[in-house]
Amino acid sequence: MKLGAVESLWRYPVKSLVGESLDSLDIDPRGVSGDREYAVSNLNGKFGSGKDTRRFRRIDGLFSMSAEATNNGVAIKFPDGIVLSSDDQAMNSKLTQTLGQNVTLTQESEIPHFDDGAVHILTTRSLSMLHELLPDAGIDPRRFRPNIVINSPCLDQDLIGKNIKIGSTVLSITHKTERCRMITVDQQELDSRPEILKVVSKNFSLEFGVYARVLSTGSVSIGDAVDVVL
Repeated sequence: MKLGAVESLWRYPVKSLVGESLDSLDIDPRGVSGDREYAVSNLNGKFGSGKDTRRFRRIDGLFSMSAEATNNGVAIKFPDGIVLSSDDQAMNSKLTQTLGQNVTLTQESEIPHFDDGAVHILTTRSLSMLHELLPDAGIDPRRFRPNIVINSPCLDQDLIGKNIKIGSTVLSITHKTERCRMITVDQQELDSRPEILKVVSKNFSLEFGVYARVLSTGSVSIGDAVDVVL
């Protein structure tokens, strides 16, 4: 059964920083290779996020920076245009200055930096439905930080329980993505839009997008067909 095709691909080398749009992604047993391999951590070892949980702490200003994967780690671009690599001795002091609190750039160890599932997926149909509800709110996939956007007539929630093949990769769609204030925060060309979270809460039970686990590793590229498999 044909579901659609890959419209865009995204990776976020540092958790909760603006990520990078790519033509292809490698998928390993953990998820997207290089995705959220680093995080910004505070003095208590909690990772910077848009919410407070057992592992995460809300740190404002994370979206003012963007990250790209490099051969030896990551490079972060700061609001003033300065770019530092993860092995630069000035990295932690620059992060601390930018965010207004003592933080460090931390590489993942045993526990992944993911909020929940390994691979995050959105469909264009779900994005279009949200746009219909909020035509002037700047509905953009970047707000929702997907790894894979599928051009499909299906809603995200219709994929739960299905296995899908993309390129040489097979993913199992497991559950919906719970949302927080991060989808409303301004980043790059996107303005702050608090109304998005309210509408997602009212019309989607605060869930938008789906998570998947990896059944077969491989690679995915823009334009790859997406098929439902048994």
